[in-house]
Amino acid sequence: MVGRRFFGIVAGVLLATGVVATPASAERGAQAEHSVRGPVTDENFYFVMADRFENGDRANDLGGLPADPLVSGFDPTRKGFYNGGDLEGIRDRLDYVQGLGTTSIWLTPSFKNKAVQLEDGPSAGYHGYWITDFTQIDPHLGTNDDLAALVKDAHRRGMKVYFDIITNHTADVIGYSDAPRKSYTSKDLAPYTSHGVAFDDRDYAGGSSFPALDTSSFPYTPVLDPAERNLKVPAWLNDVTLYHNRGDTTFTGEDSQYGDFFGLDDLFTENPRVVDGMVDVYEKWIADFGIDGFRIDTMKHVNDEFWQSFGPRILQFAKKHGKRDFFMFGEVFDTTKSYTSHFTTTDKMQSVLDFPFQAAARQFASGGGPTDALATFFADDDWYTDADSNVYELPTFLGNHDMGRFGGFVVADNPGAGDAEWVRRDALGHELMYFSRGNPVVYYGDEQGFTGPGGDQDARQTLFASQVPEYLDDDLLGTDSTHAVANFDPRHPLYRTISSLAGVTARHPALRDGVQQSRLSSNGPGIYAFSRTDRSQQREYVVALNNSEAPATAAVPTYTTRQSYSRLYGSGPAKVSSGRDGKLTVSVPPLSTVVYALDGRVPRSGHAPAVSLAAPVAAQQGRVEVAASVGGSSLYEVSFEARVDGGGWTPIGTDDNAPYRVFHDVSPLRPGTPVEYRAVVLDNGNHTRASNTVRGRVPQPRLTIETPVEGGGVRGVVQVRAVADPEKASNVVSFERSVAGGQWTTVGRDDTSPAYTVFDDLGALNLAAGTSVRYRATLGGARSEVRTVRYAGPQQETAELRYYRPGGDYGQWGLHLWGDAVDPAVLAQVAWDKPWPLARVENGWAVYEIPLQDDTKPVNFIMHLPNGDAVPDTREPGGDRAFLPIDHPTVWIKQGDPTVYSAQPATP
Repeated sequence: MVGRRFFGIVAGVLLATGVVATPASAERGAQAEHSVRGPVTDENFYFVMADRFENGDRANDLGGLPADPLVSGFDPTRKGFYNGGDLEGIRDRLDYVQGLGTTSIWLTPSFKNKAVQLEDGPSAGYHGYWITDFTQIDPHLGTNDDLAALVKDAHRRGMKVYFDIITNHTADVIGYSDAPRKSYTSKDLAPYTSHGVAFDDRDYAGGSSFPALDTSSFPYTPVLDPAERNLKVPAWLNDVTLYHNRGDTTFTGEDSQYGDFFGLDDLFTENPRVVDGMVDVYEKWIADFGIDGFRIDTMKHVNDEFWQSFGPRILQFAKKHGKRDFFMFGEVFDTTKSYTSHFTTTDKMQSVLDFPFQAAARQFASGGGPTDALATFFADDDWYTDADSNVYELPTFLGNHDMGRFGGFVVADNPGAGDAEWVRRDALGHELMYFSRGNPVVYYGDEQGFTGPGGDQDARQTLFASQVPEYLDDDLLGTDSTHAVANFDPRHPLYRTISSLAGVTARHPALRDGVQQSRLSSNGPGIYAFSRTDRSQQREYVVALNNSEAPATAAVPTYTTRQSYSRLYGSGPAKVSSGRDGKLTVSVPPLSTVVYALDGRVPRSGHAPAVSLAAPVAAQQGRVEVAASVGGSSLYEVSFEARVDGGGWTPIGTDDNAPYRVFHDVSPLRPGTPVEYRAVVLDNGNHTRASNTVRGRVPQPRLTIETPVEGGGVRGVVQVRAVADPEKASNVVSFERSVAGGQWTTVGRDDTSPAYTVFDDLGALNLAAGTSVRYRATLGGARSEVRTVRYAGPQQETAELRYYRPGGDYGQWGLHLWGDAVDPAVLAQVAWDKPWPLARVENGWAVYEIPLQDDTKPVNFIMHLPNGDAVPDTREPGGDRAFLPIDHPTVWIKQGDPTVYSAQPATP
C-alpha cells in the first residue's frame, strides 16, 4: 500500500467502549461489496446559459413584450438584460457542442421569468432565476415545442439534456403592507402563529399536516399588487401563506433558509403543500419532455426534510417513466466536505456540485499551490461514501456563472504571466478535472478562452457577437479574437484540448469511473500523481500533473513491479516500466500532464490482506469516522457495517482507496446509543477477510455559540444565539451567564430550530464599562465553549478604518460606504465616483474616520478609486466587506489582502 498521511476531521473519540478481538466473520452476514458506481459517473457536461449562447430566432428577442427594455428586458448592449440567445440557437450549434466531447447539455433555468425587476439595478430575468410560470419556457428563449425539439435532437445524437431547476423561491411578486422589501426578522423575535397561537414550523417539517396560516401568521403582512394576484403558475403559487414572509436574507444563520434572496419570494418548503406542489411541477417536465436530470439551485437554503421527500419521489417517478439513469445534483455553495456531503448522505440526494474541487483545482493549477493540498483534498472524499452513493457521482467544475470564469481566475492569480502561460494553466485545470473522479462540467465559453473581471454578470458573455461595452474590453486567452465577433472556433487551443481530453477518457473509461488512488505529492509545487484502475479489466492508469514552471521527474508508486506502461496523453517516452520497487519514473514538462496505461493487468492477489478497525471517532454533521487499516499493496475494497443497539448489521458504505474509512451518519440516534462496527476487505482475486468488531456510543451533540462574537462589545439587551450539530427539531437549548467571573445563572432556553436564541437584558445590571460577561449553552449532556464579551461604554461616535499601501500612493483611494451604522449625512456625500476620503496618513497608514449613528450595526465598505471596479488596480479584493464598531471601533486592511483585521497586522 502507498504510504499516505491519514487525513480526517477528528473532534474526539466516540465514547469508545472497547475493541473486540473476535473476527467479524464469526458473526453471520459480513458481506464484501463493490464500491458504488451510480447511474452517472462518466458524463461530460456543457453548462450553457441559453440567452448568452446563440441567437437562433430574432423574432423572440422581446419575448412578445413591448420594445422598451424596462418592459421587455431585452437590450443587447447591457450585461444585465436579455441579449438574444435562445433554444433554437443551441439546436443550431449542436455540432459545435458535441465536438467538444459533450454527452450532457445543462441549461440554466429556462422557465418563464419576470422580465424586469426595477428594484434590482434595474435588470432583467435573462438568467432564469425569477420564475413566474413553472410550466412554460420563457418566451425570450422560445416555446415548449422548441424545448421538445432540442431534447429530441440531443437524444438523437446520444446526448442528454439537464434542466436547472429552482424549488425554494419565485420572482419577487409579494410585498409587505408597509414596504416592498424588509430586513429579516428572526423566528425568536416573531414566531409563526396559527389562529393566534405561536408554533415552530420545524416541528411539522417532513410530516403530512401543517398548521393553518393566514396573512396575520407572519412577522410582516404579505400583500400582492392587484395586477399580479394571479401572475404565478401553477395557481397554488399565488397563495401568499405558502411563503416564509420574514424579509431579506443575509445568507447566514437561520435567515439563510428563511429569508428572501434580494426580495425573491421564499417558499415555505417546510409545508407539505409546497413539497407536493414542487414534485408535481418537475414530474411533468420529465413525463412530457423526457428531461434526463436536474441541477438544483440553492440546495443549502432549503430544509433537510424537503430533500428527503423530493429526491426519492422524483427518482421513483423518473424510473417509472423509463428514465432509469435520471440524475440530480444540487448547488451547495460551500467548500467544506463535511457540510456538502450532508446533502448526499443525510438528505438522500444523489449528488452535489463539487465546490470543494473548484477551490482545490484553482489552488493547484492556477495558484501553483503545494501538491500535498490536492492529496489532502482527495483523501477527504470519504465524507461522501455511504451505502448508495459516493464521490464518483459529483459533477466537477472550474468556474461558473456566479463566481466567475476559470480563465479570469488564471489571469488574476498570475498577473503579467502572458497568454502562453495562462493558456497552459487553464489547460492544466481541465486536465485535472477530466482525469480525476467525478463528472467534468465545461462552462460555455471557457473553451474559447473567455475571461472577465469577476462573477455574475461579468462572467456571462455571449458566444455570438456582443454589443456589451464591458465584454468588448475582455482579453480572451489563446486567440486574437474579441467579443465583438462570434466565437465558435473549434480550432481554439482550449477547445482542442478539452475535445482531446474527452476523447481520451471515452476510449479509456477507467479514467472516468475507475478507482482513484492518490500516489505522490509534496509540500511544494511539482508533480501530483494518482492512479485510476478499472475493476473488471484490472488495468492501471497513472496520471501525473506538474503544476510547477519547471520540468519535473518523480518515481510514482504503482500496483505492479517490472511492468510496461504506454503513454496515452502528454509528452514523454512512449514506454516506461515500473521498477522492482513498484515505482514508475515519469518526467512531466512544466504546467503539463502525462498519462500512462499498464500494458496488461494488475497481478491477482493471492490472499486477502489483514484488516483492522480503529475505535470510532466523533466527527462533524452528526457523523462518526470509522477507519480501517489494511495491509499489503493491491487493489482493495473495504465494506463497512454498523449495528445499532444490538440490532441487525447494516451496510454503511464501501471505500475503494486508502485511507479506507466511512463517516457514518448517526444523527437520527439518541446520544449514548450503543453502536458496533465491523468491516470486510475484498481483494482483486475475490478473496475476503473480516476485521475485528469495535464498539462505541453515539456522542453528545455539539453546541456552538454564534453571537455575540468572542471579545466583542455588548450593551443593553444582548442576543445570545447557538446552533447544534446535529440539528433536530426536538432540541431544547439552555443558556447561562457569568458576570465578572462570578457564578453561572440561567438566562433562558429555546426550542425553536435551527437557531437557538435568548435575549439577555444586561441594562438592568448597571454594569461598568469593560466588565467581563461570559455565556455558555447546554443541551442534554452537551455544553458549548464559553463565549466572553465585554460590556461596552457609551455609543461610539466614530469608527476608524486604517489602510496600508506599501508605496504610500493613497491618492484618491477612498471608501464606498453603506448600512445603518453610518451617519446618514456621510452616506449622502458618498457615491461611486466620490468615495469617502482619508482624514490623514499616520505612521504609513491612511486613516479613514467614519461618523456613526449606531455602533451596533455593521459598517459596510468597499475600498476603491473613484468609479474604480477592477481588482486589484482600482478596487481592493474581498468584495463587500464589513465590521461591527461596537466590537472593533478600529480595523485595518492592507493592499491586495481581503482580510479585515481587528488588530494592526504586520507590514513589509
